[in-house]
Amino acid sequence: MDAASQHGQKSIDQLIINSPYEEPQEHWKYHRETRLFTREPERRKAGYIRASESSRSADDPGIFVPLPLVNQIRPRIKKWREADYSGATGITKRLLQHWRDIEPRDPNRRFFFCQLEAIETLMWLTEAPASERVGIEVPGDGGPFSRLCCKMATGSGKTILMAMLIAWQALNKNTYPQDTRFAKHFLVVAPGLTVKKRLQVLMPGRGDYYTEFNIVPPGLEDKLRQGQSCRVLIHNRHKLDWETDEQIKKKRSVDKRGAKSDEAYVREVLGEMASCAEHHSDQ
Repeated sequence: MDAASQHGQKSIDQLIINSPYEEPQEHWKYHRETRLFTREPERRKAGYIRASESSRSADDPGIFVPLPLVNQIRPRIKKWREADYSGATGITKRLLQHWRDIEPRDPNRRFFFCQLEAIETLMWLTEAPASERVGIEVPGDGGPFSRLCCKMATGSGKTILMAMLIAWQALNKNTYPQDTRFAKHFLVVAPGLTVKKRLQVLMPGRGDYYTEFNIVPPGLEDKLRQGQSCRVLIHNRHKLDWETDEQIKKKRSVDKRGAKSDEAYVREVLGEMASCAEHHSDQ
């Protein structure tokens, strides 16, 4: 038992101890052995709670399992931020400066630290010099595309982050059209019809989040809104359903055309954006 756990408390008397606009400076730690809480002077490590036999008890939440990759990336993002985002494009730096500037921003429209760190992480994985990313291996599923996940708490502004991500990619693509790291066409997949309706704010136009949350810096609006500068397609996940030949044979239907070809499937899902899939630079 460490010294800190000997002077803990049975309950938390102040739940919120950090500002949502700054990197967390401390956290509450629960000690399973003594069933006491202590206030630790550092940010909590990334991880999750795994249930155990003893966690059936109401006062034992389970076992904390750290996420090594996240904990390895976080300090590098902080170092990159302090180095003024070395290697990032001029557009990316301009966006980050605009998002962190609180002067022209409505106090109720400031971005949370978790939102800024999430977009910084995606930017770092894409734009930071390779030398800064040595030892970072994001595991894939064997497919042709990399899959990156930003996990954020409920109510922390995930849809706003999606708008920030689209703006970052589209503004860079329209400024540097030959740079294959960026895209200006986006497919957004929603888990249900209710969420799909809410995600309409990601479509560049009137009443969107880009305006409401002042996401686009002055002078760059046209690069996001004019013509084909940015196209966003939003589908419910059921739109992506693909029936195999085996599944079709089990159906009692007079339609015996068989499973769709890859090309037919892509055109059905993406519509007018399907032609973009033929050019890797627009992915």
